[in-house]
Amino acid sequence: MNGKLRNGKLRGVILSVGAVLFLANCGGGGTSLPGGYPGASDQNRSDNSGPDTNATDQNASTQTAGAQLSKKEELGKKIFFDTTLSANENMSCASCHAPGSGFVDPDSDLPVSEGSFPGLFGNRNAPTAAYASFVPHFHYDANESLYIGGLFLDGRATGDVNRSALVDQAQGPFLNPVEMAMPDGAAVARKVQDATYAPMMKEVYGENVFDDLNQTYIKIAEAIAAFESTKLFHPFDSKYDHFLNGDVNLTDQEMRGLTLFKGKAKCSECHIADVADDGSHPLFTDFTYDNLGVPANPENPFYDLNATFNPDGLNFKDKGLGAFLKSQGESSTVYRAEYGKFRVPTLRNIAITGPYMHNGVFKTLREVVSFYNTRDVRNWPQPEEVRNVNSDELGNLGLTEQEVGDIVAFLKTLTDGYSTAQK
Repeated sequence: MNGKLRNGKLRGVILSVGAVLFLANCGGGGTSLPGGYPGASDQNRSDNSGPDTNATDQNASTQTAGAQLSKKEELGKKIFFDTTLSANENMSCASCHAPGSGFVDPDSDLPVSEGSFPGLFGNRNAPTAAYASFVPHFHYDANESLYIGGLFLDGRATGDVNRSALVDQAQGPFLNPVEMAMPDGAAVARKVQDATYAPMMKEVYGENVFDDLNQTYIKIAEAIAAFESTKLFHPFDSKYDHFLNGDVNLTDQEMRGLTLFKGKAKCSECHIADVADDGSHPLFTDFTYDNLGVPANPENPFYDLNATFNPDGLNFKDKGLGAFLKSQGESSTVYRAEYGKFRVPTLRNIAITGPYMHNGVFKTLREVVSFYNTRDVRNWPQPEEVRNVNSDELGNLGLTEQEVGDIVAFLKTLTDGYSTAQK
């Protein structure tokens, strides 16, 4: 399938365990484009508009202190920032989802995050934890013939295990051997039992919360999910939000970019930009899955891991949603049609959450927009997964260099923390 059938509506499968899971790293970082990629030149690295430094600086300084949190949310906050909950007590949830970096890995020197054990890396770039609480339960929409929702980029945190995709996801990184690398959920629970905030666990969940450590582990994930569901993770206070509220005007270039975003560039086909019928502001995603034809990233250190972690070596290909569906016993007809597809991410905070794509292959927004614009007409490397590439909504958009820059300028209005004092 090339494009997607859509009717304008937002449209579960057990969280798999085993080797396929530790390939899907939750962490991230950044990398330069390998030589020879179109869009890697200095000219194309110039975004034709300065960064929204007001929004970026405020985002970096917007921390969790002072927020009005419930006891459960405050507990989740303590767990979220607790580095002792990793094998070497050197990694927390915030290590790969830092508040000041749009809830991605603040280290942009690598395309993926390093785990608790030095030298171990997953193969995927960290998706933002911001606005993740809005991602729906993983499901198949028979009317549109599309898979929708679920967390992790392949949807495997479906919401079927704990009736919440966010809770399912929160359990994954602790036990991933190339991330926090804890041996099991009970081991995580024992560390929480020894933590200074253990009395808060009892206050929230009852005096007997540590009687069954496997159940305790679920409660730990529930607390994290509660924290990730607070307004700290979804403030809806970007310049674009203020524009929708009538508080500020966009610049001429930003308005041109918005018009292109909704029209010629086809961005809004997947990244919905309009206010919903109920008045809620857009999330800039329809939660579906796509293979954009993204090249492999030869600078991804995952390729260099030994066969214990990467049995395919340099021949590894990330098959995304298709690999997950295969692990769930779906027929070859079903899973092969989903090879190479990853969940459409939110574009909120996109200007500060690089590198981009599932493997971190692109470092700047201009590179991403240039790829969408010219994938099929310039000498880009072949897709990592050649099956199911979307050829309807990108590849030969016919955008000029100025129009590419206009779109980038608009995307920079999506960074949270904008102050109307700067209008």
